[in-house]
Amino acid sequence: MRRVLAVGAHPDDIELGCGATLLAHSAAGDAVTMLVMTGGENGPGDDAVITGRRLEQEQAARTLGARLLWGGQVDCTVTPDAATVAVVERAIKETDADVVYVHAPDDSHQDHRAVAAATLSAARRLSRVMHYQSPSTLTFHPTTFVDVTAYLSGKLAALGAHASQVEMSAMVEPDAVVASARHWGAQARIGYAEAFAPTRLVIDLLPSPRRTAEEVPDTLRLTLPASLGVNGR
Repeated sequence: MRRVLAVGAHPDDIELGCGATLLAHSAAGDAVTMLVMTGGENGPGDDAVITGRRLEQEQAARTLGARLLWGGQVDCTVTPDAATVAVVERAIKETDADVVYVHAPDDSHQDHRAVAAATLSAARRLSRVMHYQSPSTLTFHPTTFVDVTAYLSGKLAALGAHASQVEMSAMVEPDAVVASARHWGAQARIGYAEAFAPTRLVIDLLPSPRRTAEEVPDTLRLTLPASLGVNGR
């Protein structure tokens, strides 16, 4: 079982960037947590809409089968300082995450850039750190793709929970989301995909279930020199 942490600056960021992938993780039995750094206080809409965004995010997290954490930051004021890094570090420690998804660093929204930078610092010891695309991403050259053909409708349902934003932003329109997934699917030679640009991605090639040491053929064992004082078996 993998322990997944997805980090986003605002409500709906994670769903847009990797919502279908999180559904695939949940379906595989992985533990999925979403860390939303701000409440979207400076987004479109009046005070009632902004207050409702937290409820929308809670509903979206349930749709994705994910636990929800809040970062306690304020929309449009996030900086990649020690305090922000500490927020992400606490989430990584609390969830014992071994896979992290976060914004791509080159983005026109200052919060996205700050959250990406803070997460890279907080996850500096992890071996799987993946960047997703946002509508405001400037440059994005993905090399890793997840087949989300079976989970695209679930992603749309999670985005639909953010009704206030879907109504006010063309970037969250279902047609645009489907078109993006089809584009990346074509790049990956599959139906629909979400795309990622990894900072680090270690691929686990161990068989499942894992072989015990006694079951590994002698031809595959690592034999170390006796001078190292280590039993080669």
